[in-house]
Parts: sequence; structure tokens; C-alpha cells
Amino acid sequence: MSAIYWRDTLIAGLFLVATATSVAAQEQELLTLEDALSRSGVTGEVDAISANPRMVGPRAEADAARSLVRQARLRPNPEVSLEVENIAGSGAFSGLRATEYTLAVGQRLELGNKRGARVEAARAQAQLANLRADLSDVELGYLVRERYVAAAAAASRVELARDVVERNEELARIAGLLVEVGREPPLRALRAEAALAEARAELQASQAASLATRTALASLWGVQDVPPVVPADFPDIRPPGAALAAASGLQLRVARAESRAAAADIDRERSLRVPDPVVSAGVRRFEESNDSAFLVGVSIPLPFSNRNQGNIAAAEARLRAANAREAVALADFEQSVTRARAQYLAAEARVETLSRTSLPQAEEALRLVRIGYRNGRFPLIEVLSAAEARDAIREALIAAQQDRGQAASELIRLAAQ
Repeated sequence: MSAIYWRDTLIAGLFLVATATSVAAQEQELLTLEDALSRSGVTGEVDAISANPRMVGPRAEADAARSLVRQARLRPNPEVSLEVENIAGSGAFSGLRATEYTLAVGQRLELGNKRGARVEAARAQAQLANLRADLSDVELGYLVRERYVAAAAAASRVELARDVVERNEELARIAGLLVEVGREPPLRALRAEAALAEARAELQASQAASLATRTALASLWGVQDVPPVVPADFPDIRPPGAALAAASGLQLRVARAESRAAAADIDRERSLRVPDPVVSAGVRRFEESNDSAFLVGVSIPLPFSNRNQGNIAAAEARLRAANAREAVALADFEQSVTRARAQYLAAEARVETLSRTSLPQAEEALRLVRIGYRNGRFPLIEVLSAAEARDAIREALIAAQQDRGQAASELIRLAAQ
């Protein structure tokens, strides 16, 4: 079979899926941006948070880090040892007559502030894990807003495509009537039918794109069945203002926390180069004389070659890497803020111009041309040209509104504390 056949079959299949989804969606309520944020758990709904793996994972990592802080506070456990000597030998040591029993308790003493350094390192990691969990919530909120805006833009394009189909159906009908009465050549009717076919194909493509964007949005809270219905109206997303004056975004706080955690790891590794003595005390019983004696001992590792120097050097290298990432994060943050602000202001200006000036003028021009076409004063090509100009402005307005919403979402993400 030809490629054209398979292409037409694919388009028809997508159209059927989009149509079935549209029919089922008419029975559903429209999903607002606030509903999307609530379903994903961004607004703090307990049930939504516990059900969304995008939030469960980072929060579980934070819980694990806090548990490690409690573990770091614990001291080493004492050790109990039991030794039996001179058992089952030969001569005077045969049997159990000369057996000696030694029961001792030993305790390792941590020197070099090991416990304090260990606790501080665990606290730094816990703070970092908490900030990363907060950052994951912010990133999820950004994804929800971004995909919701994309879904609203796709819904707007579906409405535009429907309007184009309806207009072209009307033009094709009028062109047919004018051809029948001899006021237009047959070529005009063919041109109108071709424009109608293109409009219907564009409607099918826009419906498939709308389904894809709504499915991507619903995946943020794990919906696998029919995706929600998103209205064509763009949400009012207001970017923060003075919050971006200082470089104190959550991304920078995470980078700084990584540097602090790396510095705490150096202190912990340096404390491990000090050897820990083990102090023991016990009692020994002599079976032959039925006497007993107390024992006291101390064992100290001798740090001749292993002074933990490799781990210390690795920790220092990780600190240099963390400091470099912090500097890069600061530069990227400032550049991202500048870019997002410029994109938002530019999109806002485009929306203002297109909605208040360009689109009303194009609508009026199209209305006048269509009236003239019905009265036989303008050819069909003039109507199509005016319609294409109006449609291009509507598409540009949708794109500008989408850019404005996504830039505002980016500014909210950057300003998160």
C-alpha cells in the first residue's frame, strides 16, 4: 500500500480517538489550573501527595536523611568477649582442670570529635535532602503550570480550527451557488473545496495535539484513563515581582547546601584519621585453684600508613566541585531570571497589541470582504486571503499567550523560596 494510504489511515485513526475523547469529555467538568495543582499535590493536599510518586520519592529521601541524623548521634556499642584457655590439652592441661575463663567488656572511645563531626555531616545532608524535596515540589508545580498552558493553547487551536472549518464550509457553499448561477468560474468552487479539505485536516491534527497535551498534563498525577478537559481560556498566571530582586531562589539554596554538606564531609573524614582506643575490663577465673582476678586492658590502632588521607582528599575535591556548581548555579540563575523576564514582557506586549489592535482590524476586514463576496463585489481569493490573515493573527495571539504563561511559570519557579 502507498504511503498516502497509511498517512490517511493514521489521520483518520487519530481523528476517531480525538472525537471519542471529545464526546466523553463533554460529560466531564472543565479542569482549572487550581484543580490541576491540587490533583498533583502541589497545593499540599495530603491524599494527593501520598498518591503522587513524583512527590513521595523526594520526601522519602528527606525522611531517610533525618533518620541518619538520629543514627549519627548514637555512640558505639560495648563489646562482650568470653575466652576459654587451657582446655582439652595434654599432661597437666588435659580435661578441664587447668581451664581459665575470661569474661571482659570493651568500649571503643571516639576521639577527635568524631561523633560531633558525624552528626554535623548528617545534619547537612538532611538539610540538603529537605531542600531537594522542596525543589521537587516547585519543579512539579512548574510542570503543571507549563503543561496546563500548553493544553489551553492546544484547546484554543482546536477552536480556531473549528472556526476555520465552519467558515470554509460556508464559503464552499456560497462558491457552489455562485458557480451554479454563472457568477463564478468552476475553478473557484474547486479552490473552496480544497481549502475546506485542508481546514478539516488541520482540525484533526489540532484535536490529536490537544489530546496529547492533556494526556501529558494528567500524567503528572498518574491518570491513565480519559484525560481531563482543559478550557481554551488561558489561566491568569501572575509572575512575582520584588521576590526576584535578590539571588535567593530555591535552586541557589540547594547549591549552597551542597557546598555546606561537602564541607561537613571534610570535617567528618578528618576526624576519622584519629585512632580510637578500646578500653576493656573483665574477670578471669582459674578452674584449678578456683581463684579469680580482674583484668583491665587498652588497645590502640597504630596509624602508620592509613590515616584516611584518601577519603580526606576525595572530600576536599567534592567540596571544590560543589563550590564550582554553586558558582555556575548563581550565574545560570541570574541569566534565567533575565531571560524569563524579557520573554514575559515581550509576550505581554505581543498579547496586548494582537488582542487590542491587530485582531479587531483583521476581523473587521474579513467581515467586510465576506459581505462584498456575497454581493459579488470581491472574488473568492480575496476572502481566503483576508481569512488567512485573520487566522494567522489568531494563531500568533495563541502563541503569545502561551509564551506569556510559560514565562510566568518559569518566574514563579525561579522565585520559589
